[in-house]
Amino acid sequence: MNARNRLQMALHGTVVILLGLVAGIPYALVVTGAMVGEERAWRMAHAEGIQNGLLVLAVAGVGGLLTLDDRKSKLCAWSLIVAAYANVIASVVGAASGNRGLAPAPPLANVIVYALFVVAIVGVLTGLVIAARGARAALRSN
Repeated sequence: MNARNRLQMALHGTVVILLGLVAGIPYALVVTGAMVGEERAWRMAHAEGIQNGLLVLAVAGVGGLLTLDDRKSKLCAWSLIVAAYANVIASVVGAASGNRGLAPAPPLANVIVYALFVVAIVGVLTGLVIAARGARAALRSN
């Protein structure tokens, strides 16, 4: 994976972690009773940002070991970056609106949450399959 894509992943992975940490504020307010909301939903929003950001940072960290051409490097990086943002945004919108996004059904906020989760699933699967193939190619050449 090329250095530019790894740096982009480092930047965006860090931003996604920060978004997850910020989502911890309403989570704390709900837990303490200072704000009305669903504790489970805000806990998920908080955790999604941290976990997805760490995933992007982890792949960025090992990306220099992967054997990927420039096209696959860029696709891997941006698939994981988009997936991370989609997951954290979907979780925050879901928690704030009281929607889980389990099916593409009204209200609009639920449809948005659902669509973002679908984007996240496609992105993370694409990025991780490319990363795994890059690791396998690197193993074969060593």
